[in-house]
Amino acid sequence: MKSTVIGYPYIGPNREWKKTIEAFWSKEISEQQFEAQMKEYRLANIQVQLDAKIDLVTVGDFTYYDRMLDLAAMFGIIPARYKWNSDLVSLETYYAMARGNQSASASEMTKWFNTNYHYIVPEYEGQTLKLLNNKPLRYYLEAKENFNTELKPTIIGPGTFYFLTKEVATLNKPSYLLQLIKVYSQLLSELSAAGAKWIQIEEPILSTSLSKDDMELISEIYEQLNTVNYSSKLLLQTYFESVEWYEELIKLPVEGIGLDFVHGLEENISNIKKIGFPKDKVLAAGIINGRDIWITPLQQSSEMLIELESLVSPNHLWIQPSCSLMHVPVSLTAETKLSKELYENLAFANEKLQELAILKNALTNNRDADQEAFEQNRLTRELLNSSSVRQQGEVQKNIKRLSEIQITRQSSYAIRKDRQQKILQLPDFPTTTIGSFPQTAEVKRNRSQLKKGLIDKEQHDDFIKKEINKWITYQEELELDVLVHGEFERTDMVEYFGEKLVGFAFTEKAWVVSYGSRCVKPPIIYGDVKWEKPMTLDETVYAQSLTTKPVKGMLTGPITILNWSFVRDDVPRSIVAQQIALALRQEIEALETAGIRIIQVDEPALREGLPLKSSKHDAYLDWSVDAFKLATSGVEDETQIHTHMCYCEFNDFIEPIHALDADVISIETSKSHGEIIGAFKNATYTNSIGLGVYDIHSPRIPEIDEMVAVVNDSLEVISPEQCWINPDCGLKTRKTDETLAALEIMVKTAQLLRKRSVQRVN
Repeated sequence: MKSTVIGYPYIGPNREWKKTIEAFWSKEISEQQFEAQMKEYRLANIQVQLDAKIDLVTVGDFTYYDRMLDLAAMFGIIPARYKWNSDLVSLETYYAMARGNQSASASEMTKWFNTNYHYIVPEYEGQTLKLLNNKPLRYYLEAKENFNTELKPTIIGPGTFYFLTKEVATLNKPSYLLQLIKVYSQLLSELSAAGAKWIQIEEPILSTSLSKDDMELISEIYEQLNTVNYSSKLLLQTYFESVEWYEELIKLPVEGIGLDFVHGLEENISNIKKIGFPKDKVLAAGIINGRDIWITPLQQSSEMLIELESLVSPNHLWIQPSCSLMHVPVSLTAETKLSKELYENLAFANEKLQELAILKNALTNNRDADQEAFEQNRLTRELLNSSSVRQQGEVQKNIKRLSEIQITRQSSYAIRKDRQQKILQLPDFPTTTIGSFPQTAEVKRNRSQLKKGLIDKEQHDDFIKKEINKWITYQEELELDVLVHGEFERTDMVEYFGEKLVGFAFTEKAWVVSYGSRCVKPPIIYGDVKWEKPMTLDETVYAQSLTTKPVKGMLTGPITILNWSFVRDDVPRSIVAQQIALALRQEIEALETAGIRIIQVDEPALREGLPLKSSKHDAYLDWSVDAFKLATSGVEDETQIHTHMCYCEFNDFIEPIHALDADVISIETSKSHGEIIGAFKNATYTNSIGLGVYDIHSPRIPEIDEMVAVVNDSLEVISPEQCWINPDCGLKTRKTDETLAALEIMVKTAQLLRKRSVQRVN
């Protein structure tokens, strides 16, 4: 039996990776310094695995931004707008694809399967593919030079890369596929020639609901790769769910198969028992949850491994986490403020490596030697499950009485719209922003000083009021129609609410990567969730007192709070969502009572929680949509409910969006080349839509013609009466001058559209 990992967090225990990248972007360090520091981080990650006695150490899971972007750059899949004409892709071009530059917009970004990580979508425009830079080989040779251990290079597989590539124009798919097979063949051959005994090929696409034709195509890819002359063994790695085409999978010409026995346990174990597992293949069993932060139930996992051992050939079972550990924080050792009962129930990446060692030792040596660890593990879990934080009587009583609450709005959208317009008096193409404004160094310093006790709460609150006042003035000068207070008091759109609700805990350094260099520190939902007092009222009411224009109340929705947190594993997620929704319902009531007539309940993570298997979609959508409606349905017709979604596939999601019955939904329309708004083409969607007319993740200032073009494309699908104009996401990460310049152009866009609309009528 061997232990291994699919991948390890690359951000570093103190986000060193992020800081180095951002220092390079701001020209604080040279490219040479950047490369030297990145090498240092790669080698440190390998050392952690060696210290944890991992048998087969994974290399190549490192990136400078995103691994899908890495492959696109390695293969020369560079969109024409970046004007690339070289044999190598420079860091300047690489980061332009990720972030955009003044002359070219960034590539699209979307969710990595059903996680909270975002990847850069490759754009194939008919380029001739070449292996320009074999990064996995470089990382393998670097590790080989520095460590005397068995190494396993890893790459995202050709099937996954092919299906996730976006074709901007209708091109010859067979030609692209043949080229892709060719560059993967060269990549594998070079790794093999360098001495790699095992190569991990990650194919999470196999855990989705593929069609028969799709599976046949993947089979053909691997048959073609099998004709290449290389001696390395291939470990085909799946994760996030079970595999539907199991029988076809085990026939593929590979020497090992990785399966997820956490999220795909029942189906995967059933398939092995029913169909069998090939005697000549290794089974890499994902037995430790790579997506949450709770300690593994060691007894249960040990019993599962014993069963799996009986179903495969001797010495053909490996143990590993269920997916890459990039989805969990690096180390628990930095946490000093958590309660003892919670701390002892947590396992981050490094602790999960220790769990692998315990499980391997128990199975290969003497189970009795680890009996104490197993018993302590059981008692620790039981202690938290029976604690008062998980037994809140009032919360559980309210959940049982949910059938008594109406979760639909009082009137239809058409009636609500008329009543809202009488009060709000908004122009055509009303303008607004998504909620947050730049968190400047001064804003961050003020927050840090409060945490360190250098200023008191009154001083902090005075500063926040000054920022709100300043940005209300900016918004009025820009002539925006619906204003926001700016969220200067909030570090994060989920963490802020968790800090004010019962049932949440917060860490000091439990960071995970969200996209690019952006890291988030998800809260931990470890107990029953309960609202105690207003969370957003003071700032929102203060902002409204400064202007006669409407100010939006800004809340994060129940499903986004759920999906962007680490969630307790002792009750169904649907129950936790209901608890959060009830708390938000009380907050919305408080805002409405205070005279706030527009309340935005953001749900950017609603789509990402959708199960990978289509057969499981309906159940998830039933309870997740109901949770949103439970939170928002208690308001009067005159109160306008907004929601916001970003960077997800909408084509299969129009019906749930309609079911939310939000008065206005704002979406991303600038980076997806019209695909998202195109999803509304065949849908009878009558509610209003906020068009995200420019990409806030890029520092470039868009031209007015670009924004007008986005709206024009959208008007092919929806009516002018439905259109709002807004950025595609919050402006927290942008600089003040960038924000004001872009918003000025956005408002001019709306004014031009109104003028054009009047001229058409006349």
